[in-house]
Amino acid sequence: MRYRELGRSGLSVSEIGYGAWGIGESGWVGATEDESLRALHRAIDRGVNFIDTARGYGESERIVGQVVRERAGDQVYVATKVPPKNGIWPAPDGLDPADTFPGAHIRDSLETSLRVSGLDHFDVLQFHVWSDEWVGRGDWLETIAELKQQGKIRLFGVSINDHQPDNALALVRSGVVDTVQVIYNIFDQAPADALLPACQEHGVGVIVRVALDEGGLTGRITAGTTFPEGDFRSRYFRDGRPAQVEQHVNAITAELGIAPDEIAETALRYVLSAPAVSTVIPGMRTVRNVERNTAVSDGHLLTDGRLTLLAKHRWQRNFYA
Repeated sequence: MRYRELGRSGLSVSEIGYGAWGIGESGWVGATEDESLRALHRAIDRGVNFIDTARGYGESERIVGQVVRERAGDQVYVATKVPPKNGIWPAPDGLDPADTFPGAHIRDSLETSLRVSGLDHFDVLQFHVWSDEWVGRGDWLETIAELKQQGKIRLFGVSINDHQPDNALALVRSGVVDTVQVIYNIFDQAPADALLPACQEHGVGVIVRVALDEGGLTGRITAGTTFPEGDFRSRYFRDGRPAQVEQHVNAITAELGIAPDEIAETALRYVLSAPAVSTVIPGMRTVRNVERNTAVSDGHLLTDGRLTLLAKHRWQRNFYA
């Protein structure tokens, strides 16, 4: 496993991190706790030292906390998230930060996360939605400073609204945020336009989510793919979108001369080829996922020629609209 600096934080994190949404069964159907526990332990065995969870991920915080406590001899950094108090996802323009992330709500959410996980602190506390309109407003920044001083959190970050990378530029430039989490993949290349350069300039760590497009960039989504009722992917890949994904993946694999089952590796290497990226956090609900994804951390990035070819496969869309 290779490691990268998490912005200016001084923390060195595994370039392949662990996305722990799926193990909590809050939006993904099919995870089992036993397999999730095995997968987490195997990830740490393989050198993964960064795990991303959230208050809104069902049982995820509890499961992650159990494993991290059992592996007390290993240095494992854990990030969690505070949901918006008003329950509005994503955050549209015009919201008052006093209604979304008031200080008392931030503190209450963190205390719940600490109790559920059994941990005495979190390494990164992130807001689960964000709007740049909140920079310089509300009492959230004062609360974050107090939590850092009390040792309950080490770093502060935000999880940027889906497909809105420029909505955190003012925050990054303000110097008050340590990390940002953003969707970045072969299809959604927009963060490379302005956000990633700004993060490099200001020493902000970049945590990449959805690098595999929720499974779209694995080669396993085809025109006939369906998902169980209650699985969020049944909406993400609704209507004719599986066929569209298959068409786009086939175009990529044909141009690169690779097999469909090699697209996931290429997708992860694409993200890691951006120097601003600190860690990528694919969901890994099974030991098999862990073995496959951690193997990509071998220092072999994509060539400039391949990156140029992939730039043509930018596919701007919002699956949630």
